[in-house]
Amino acid sequence: MEQLGPDDPGRVGAYRLLGRLGEGGMGRVYLARSERGRTVAVKLVREELAREPEFRRRFAAEVSAAQRVGGEWTAPVLDADTTAATPWVATGYVAGPSLYDVVSREFGPLPETSALSLAAGLVRALEAIHGAGLVHRDLKPSNILVTIDGPRVIDFGIARALDSVSTGAGGMTHTGAVIGSPGFMSPEQVRGERVGPASDVFCLGSVLAFAATGRMPFGTQESGAHALLFRIAQEEPDLTGLQGRLLELVRDCLAKEADQRPTIAELLRTTAPEAEAAAAGRPWLPGELLAHLGRRAVQLLDAESPTTTRTPMPRTQAAAAQPAAAASGGGPVPYVPVGPQTPPHTPPHQGPPTPQSYGTAPYAGQQPGWQTPPPVYGVVNRPQVALPLRGLATTTSILLGLCGLIQLAELLYFMITYGQLEDLYLSGEWYDRVETYDTFLALGFFSFLATIVVFPIWFHRARCNAEAFAPGQLRMGTGMAGGSWFIPVVWWWFPKQIANDIVRVTAPPPAARAILNAWWWAWVVTLACWLFNWELWEDGSSVDAAEQALAVNMFADFATVLSAGLGVVLVQRLTTLQEKRMGLR
Repeated sequence: MEQLGPDDPGRVGAYRLLGRLGEGGMGRVYLARSERGRTVAVKLVREELAREPEFRRRFAAEVSAAQRVGGEWTAPVLDADTTAATPWVATGYVAGPSLYDVVSREFGPLPETSALSLAAGLVRALEAIHGAGLVHRDLKPSNILVTIDGPRVIDFGIARALDSVSTGAGGMTHTGAVIGSPGFMSPEQVRGERVGPASDVFCLGSVLAFAATGRMPFGTQESGAHALLFRIAQEEPDLTGLQGRLLELVRDCLAKEADQRPTIAELLRTTAPEAEAAAAGRPWLPGELLAHLGRRAVQLLDAESPTTTRTPMPRTQAAAAQPAAAASGGGPVPYVPVGPQTPPHTPPHQGPPTPQSYGTAPYAGQQPGWQTPPPVYGVVNRPQVALPLRGLATTTSILLGLCGLIQLAELLYFMITYGQLEDLYLSGEWYDRVETYDTFLALGFFSFLATIVVFPIWFHRARCNAEAFAPGQLRMGTGMAGGSWFIPVVWWWFPKQIANDIVRVTAPPPAARAILNAWWWAWVVTLACWLFNWELWEDGSSVDAAEQALAVNMFADFATVLSAGLGVVLVQRLTTLQEKRMGLR
């Protein structure tokens, strides 16, 4: 939350402003308190929009419709003044982060049960919105707030009101204007067709896919906005990582043709079990995230009133302040409470500036891309920054490959020696082979030594990146990511648990889990062979004893080659997944 500036009013109507939450295409959003001490969010419409008579008319109509949407799945409507020179609306302040922040910055993808509960809440929110005669048109993660009691949908009706000025002074666009956020638009919006409730159902599918995987089902704008919109209209979504009921639900919602998507009534039946669980008071989010939301709500009490005296903004202004409206023959717009449109912000005592895209839709045809960062909320613990690890991954892979090649050469050498062992013993060439083996032993030792230095460094970096992806959601500290490999007994178990957590928060299962499991068991066998096999084949008291020792050594070499090969695959795969998570691919 930013402090109030010299150009900010101290009061709006009966509300004392505490700070600025953000600014967007619609106007500025402030945190405020009523005379009775209730915390609210007040949104002031931009002056240039207020001068547009068609915008005022459409805005008043949309506000009137939004008033009919109840407050169970939205922020409650408290107050508004659409007749002021600068119209404003006030909604209840919801102390919760956006779904975007939860998934991308604070926790990571939601588990399937939570995603289904999210679907149940969003379906009921859309039921209320559609029942009031509205279509959201811009359902996306930054317009969904996550609270302890369930999700809350905001900013419905805004896109249609802004549509009235999207073509400039020439008038209003009923169809043809693209309203929505790339990445979370429906095919109808992409084609510029008239949208209906089925458009929101398609957007719901995209939101649920993002919530459960951390990825947009049609990709990002890195290849260009037009390519992204083409994929939405023509190509099938990438639903990797979804399964069971959630996969079926999302796949049905993302049907290209509107008449092939489920209706809200059908979705209500599909999500009935989750709705019943919510009604019974069962938690819908993981315990760690619920605790984080609780702390965030408590922080709201830390917001203090500014001490600087400012000029209050009058609740109403004379109709003369609206020359454009009067000139067009329209009288003052009557008072109507506004529907929920303001994103929440849990204000810390002091916090970083909020980005300019705080939960408001653009105007005059401007379209916010998915890459535009949604609002930044006060976080209890600021996540550390994820760092590239491609250089470390390349070095680690080279060393692992070198180890594997040396052990493979030694394995072939052992296989040849095994078949000639008796002849070597009788001919006296035994010791020549021993000298060759000593060379392999030295090469293997030094390559292995370099690998066990570099690999834990790469592993530690991957663990730190995972912490940045999902702060506080991983077991054991980052120090154990490097140290657990060198602690007796601990090295049998802890590294695997840390690796499981890294994979879990980096990408949806089973992205790298199968490779991880195969590599781990190969590594455990390799470690056991080298720890418990101290018998050298050249020290055998007989040919039979030497053959037995060689057989064990060949098995150890095979396990090492397999472990090294799978290790290279794992390092490259996990590095690539983290790069995708960081937007580097």
